[in-house]
Amino acid sequence: MTGTPGTPDTGGWTGPAESRSARRPAADRILVVEDSPEDAEAIDRALRRSHLDLALEFTDRGEGLADELLAREDLPGLILLDLNMPGIGGHTVLEQIRARPELSGVTVVVFTSSTAPAEVDACYAAGADSYVYKPVNFTLFQTVLKGAVDYWRQAGSGSDAPSVK
Repeated sequence: MTGTPGTPDTGGWTGPAESRSARRPAADRILVVEDSPEDAEAIDRALRRSHLDLALEFTDRGEGLADELLAREDLPGLILLDLNMPGIGGHTVLEQIRARPELSGVTVVVFTSSTAPAEVDACYAAGADSYVYKPVNFTLFQTVLKGAVDYWRQAGSGSDAPSVK
């Protein structure tokens, strides 16, 4: 036996599940799942004004997103998820992400135009970390988005994480 005492001998090989579960999401990486080019552009402009250090990535589809995330070397620390998308909607994407334990460390913020209480409840029940309404006014849009990103980046860093009351 060549392994460390008390640990199984893997012959030096770390299996995919083991190495992927050890990956920690990067707080400076945000994946935006948004099918509206106008909303994606607004998110991009707002975050580039307030968070120059962020690595932003955009996708306009949710189909296969959980599997795509699992195949990556680096996980985003935060996913901004729109609910109303063609094909599989945001609810299904959220459920697929939360069904994968390897993605449990990724924060998912639903960022959508729906204010229906049933939508909010359904998203929290499916595992959303937060539900944020997209304001129409760009200044308010930018302020709300900045607040959500700042909150979850701080929470994800583990230092002085804000408490949810």
